[in-house]
Amino acid sequence: MNRPHYILLPVSPVFIAFSLFCAFLLNLLPWGQFVGAPDFVALTLVFWGVHQPRKVGIGTAFFLGLLMDVHDATLLGENALAYTLLSYCAIMIHRRVLWFPLITQAMHVFPLLLMAQSVQLMVRFIVSGKFPGWWYFIESAVAVVLWPFITMILLAPQRRAIDKDHTRPI
Repeated sequence: MNRPHYILLPVSPVFIAFSLFCAFLLNLLPWGQFVGAPDFVALTLVFWGVHQPRKVGIGTAFFLGLLMDVHDATLLGENALAYTLLSYCAIMIHRRVLWFPLITQAMHVFPLLLMAQSVQLMVRFIVSGKFPGWWYFIESAVAVVLWPFITMILLAPQRRAIDKDHTRPI
C-alpha cells in the first residue's frame, strides 16, 4: 500500500467511444486470422467494465458483439453472447480488481477472457462440430500480456492535470 494512488480526472464518453471504435478497427485488420491475435474489443470491454462500469455496460457489449458477428461472418449472437457475459463478469469484479497492481489485475482478467473464448468455442462446436485445437486459447494469454499496456494507454488522458502546478504533488 506504499505506492501512490493517483486522483484521476473523469473520463470523457467521447474517449470511451473512440477507444471502443479503435479496438473494433484493430479487430478488423487481417491479423485476426492468425493464432494468438488478441481480441481487442473484448480486452477494451473488460477494461472499461472494470474502470467505468456505469458508462460501458452489457448493452454496449451486446452491440459490439453483433458488429463482430457480422464482421467475422459467424453465427449471429456468438460474439454478442461472449461479450455480454464478459462485460457482466467484469462489472461484477470491478471493485476488487482495482485494488491490485497491474500484474495481479491481469491475472484476474485472464479467467474472464478464457471464459469468453470458451463460450465462443462452445457455440462454434455445437454448430459445426469442429474443434480448432488448444492453440485457440493462446489469444487470452496474449491479451493478458497486453493488459498493462492497454491500461496505461487508456488511463493516460485521465492522469493529466487540468492546470499544471509544479508545487502540487498530485
